[in-house]
Amino acid sequence: MNKAIVTGASSGIGKAICRQLAANGWLVYGIGRSFDQSDDIAGIERIVCDITDTAKLIKTIKEINKNHDISLLINNAGVGFYALHEELNPVKISQMVRTNLEAPMIITNLLLRDLKKNKGTIINISSITAEKTNPHGCAYGATKAGLTSFSHSLFEEARKYGVRVVNLEPDMTDTNLYRNADFTVDENEAARIQPNEVADAVLYVLGQREGLVMTDITIRPQLHRIARK
Repeated sequence: MNKAIVTGASSGIGKAICRQLAANGWLVYGIGRSFDQSDDIAGIERIVCDITDTAKLIKTIKEINKNHDISLLINNAGVGFYALHEELNPVKISQMVRTNLEAPMIITNLLLRDLKKNKGTIINISSITAEKTNPHGCAYGATKAGLTSFSHSLFEEARKYGVRVVNLEPDMTDTNLYRNADFTVDENEAARIQPNEVADAVLYVLGQREGLVMTDITIRPQLHRIARK
């Protein structure tokens, strides 16, 4: 059975990815800060871990990898806070850096030797904000740009070992992340992406033949309608 690690598994995109993978025969180790009873699904092993706690994160990943042959890593966990940069709490800046960039690099560091051995796949869930300027979201955009850069460089480093590295950049997605934003999104369904649609893109990546890599995928809604709160 193929085995995967997915971070940010308790809600939003991560939850949708876990369910899609489990439905397609994967055994998924879903990492999240907390879970509810609705997350109790066959094929998904729930693991509670705050990935900003570096010592606990390292211990958790090592314990999973010690007993299981991981062939897929999806770095999905993310957090975003929005404001004029001088008004942003420094603690929130640190939280974004540690969640969105530091944790994915640490997890990848711990798993990469085995992913090379297994010719596995790494999918980093970045954001469209990595590709453009982000007034009121300078720090968040910078962390996602860093994750995209990490993905591109890691692909060049690991491709000769058969490791696929994919940078996936969704636009406005219907998740809790945007509850922290200083803007609102139009209620029109064409103005937002659903988490299961990002999960569909993950399955599309995994369905490609050996030797073919979708290194960059951007998912955007047809409409762009936001307004300041």
